[in-house]
Amino acid sequence: MLDKIALVLLIIGGLNWGLVGIFGFDLVAWLFGGTAAILSRIVYVVVALSAIWCITLLFKNDRVAARS
Repeated sequence: MLDKIALVLLIIGGLNWGLVGIFGFDLVAWLFGGTAAILSRIVYVVVALSAIWCITLLFKNDRVAARS
């Protein structure tokens, strides 16, 4: 469950960075009162922590049982 939450937050962060890169529009800053607003900073930190968590997903060994 934590993996899925982290992935969703990472997708939200990626979409926000896409908006910044393409249109120069920061949706998080717009929603929460600017880039220096405490709520915006909290969102940025939570997304960053999600990204760090998702690094661990690269090293998980998912074993799928083959049924025949």
